[in-house]
Amino acid sequence: MQTQFVISAGEHPKRLDVFLAHREPKLSRAALQRMITAGWVRVNRQIAKSSQRIKVGDVIVFDAPQAAPLRIDGETRQLEILLEDQVCLVLNKPAGIVVHPSPGHWSNTLLNALLDHCARGGAVATPGMVHRLDKETSGVMVVAKTEEAHRKLSVQFERHTITRHYEALVAGVPVESEGRIDATLGPDRHNPKRTSNQTAHPKPAITDYRVEAAFGEAAARIVLSPHTGRTHQIRAHLHTIGHPILGDRAYGGERVGAIAGYEIPRVMLHARTLGFTHPVTGMYGEWTADTPSDFARVQGVLCDGQLERKA
Repeated sequence: MQTQFVISAGEHPKRLDVFLAHREPKLSRAALQRMITAGWVRVNRQIAKSSQRIKVGDVIVFDAPQAAPLRIDGETRQLEILLEDQVCLVLNKPAGIVVHPSPGHWSNTLLNALLDHCARGGAVATPGMVHRLDKETSGVMVVAKTEEAHRKLSVQFERHTITRHYEALVAGVPVESEGRIDATLGPDRHNPKRTSNQTAHPKPAITDYRVEAAFGEAAARIVLSPHTGRTHQIRAHLHTIGHPILGDRAYGGERVGAIAGYEIPRVMLHARTLGFTHPVTGMYGEWTADTPSDFARVQGVLCDGQLERKA
């Protein structure tokens, strides 16, 4: 829910977080500061800081979070499970499903399906999301089934000892067949829902890439290995070097939404391989998910050079 405040002449100058604390008494000042840092509050369309002084005429837009339900229910959904034991589960997430409940997505998420799956299997523990994939991204994920497994897997992600390989179909063909994108990322100054190198809160971000195939000069299939885990890292990094992912209108605009009249169904990004050390056995393993049918379809159209118009 979005709320807008316009500072009138009768308002005395004060810090942004202090102003919002008076206008939103149900939220603590600490909570408001976290929301401001996360980019949920904008002053005159710009991401602000808690300490920023408001002045007459300022327009403050506040994306207030929706109340969360008291509990998340399980929902039956078919899952493609690659590995499951007593402590963890590896699956192939389909595109189009949100991983974790959030404002606007309290149901029909991957967690809802996992709760149902674990309950039917007699499990007591609640499945824990160690990492996430964007709604439109498909591919391999690992889920913890115990607190110990969650802790040990989380440490591997924090230390970047996890093996992760993604494949993407991108607009154009990079000049270099392989390379490293080393560009800091953070919430975009003008759009906090996007990640960008144009940010007030830059954090290190590194992604290696290799071109696997080129489709003339129109597009390429590339494999990417992120060494850090920033929000939208791969999508933002590819936009930074001028090769946004096909179907990613948020970063590439309408020019990547279709090719010669063929509409791209989603963001063409797939988490192909995930490798980690098992939290109990200590054995290292890797799991790979085949290219999904919609991804293969777009790739086939590019390869054939016969772009069919959507019926």
